[in-house]
This record gives sequence, structure tokens and C-alpha cells, in this order.
Amino acid sequence: MTNAKPVSERTISDNDASPMPWTKGSERLAGGSTYWLATVRPDGRPHLMPVLGVWVDGVLHFSAGPDTQKARNIAANPQVSVSTEGDGSDVVVEGAAVAVRDGRRLDRVATAYAEKYGWQVEVRDGTFDAAGGAPTAGDPPYDVYEVVPDKAFALSTEGSMISTRWAFDQD
Repeated sequence: MTNAKPVSERTISDNDASPMPWTKGSERLAGGSTYWLATVRPDGRPHLMPVLGVWVDGVLHFSAGPDTQKARNIAANPQVSVSTEGDGSDVVVEGAAVAVRDGRRLDRVATAYAEKYGWQVEVRDGTFDAAGGAPTAGDPPYDVYEVVPDKAFALSTEGSMISTRWAFDQD
């Protein structure tokens, strides 16, 4: 999936207010520093961990070593929530974490990680490899996931206190 676009948007705090446009919500997602990834263990218990994320081709990407708890949880149930702080709004995305294997997309994601975090990775056999590992992703190789959104929220943290909900169409 690329360039996720909502099919509906509405405020969830003030029915008379205009919802935040998705362009602003996606800018806040792109500009996040640390993201919080929530997954569900096979026994139903929650698992919340920080991850480094990048916005490429209109969707959020993160990486995880295949032996990490988050990767094992995603293998059993790909439904996730990811959140980050934004300028005046916290943004949350709910959807499915889907492994990215396309070499061209992985190259773009690798470039985004290098530009945003200075993390140098090599694309190898549909995964990332990096000398020295990554503190939030476990040991290499790393699977790269995109978050295919079902819905997203911008929750105001200051000022007008107008919050927005976006819904996405799954083709």
C-alpha cells in the first residue's frame, strides 16, 4: 500500500468544528521522533514498545528483528496501534502491520532512516542488515513493516482541543 488516504474524517470533540485535514495528520506522523507500537501477544496480553519510524510513500514504516516480541506478536496478529507526539496533537494510527519485501521500497525506507536518524542499513534479501544492531529493533536482520491504516486519530494537546478521526478504505 502506498499513499494511504482517508475516506472520511470527522471531529470527535466538537461537532461544530472542522476536522484536521489528513495532510496535517500525516505531517505530524512523518515528523515524529519516537513512536509507540502496541501489539497483542497470542495470549491476549498487550505489548507496548518504542520504535523508530519513517514516513515513506504515504505510510508509516518501522522495523523489527524476527525474534523480538513485537515481530512474533505481529506474525500471530498483525493488528497494531502506533502513536507519536505532534505539534499540538498526538497522532494514533490503527491498522495492520504488513511486511515490506519490495527492494525499491526498502531502499527508500533505508534512505529515510539514514536521513532521519543517521541509521545506516543495507537492503539484503528483502530485509535490513545493519552493523551494530538497533536498540529498538533487536538483532539483524530486520523485517520492515508498513502500517496499513484502518483509522487514525489526532488528539489535541493544546489550544482549541479539537480532535479528529479519519477512516480508511481497505481495497
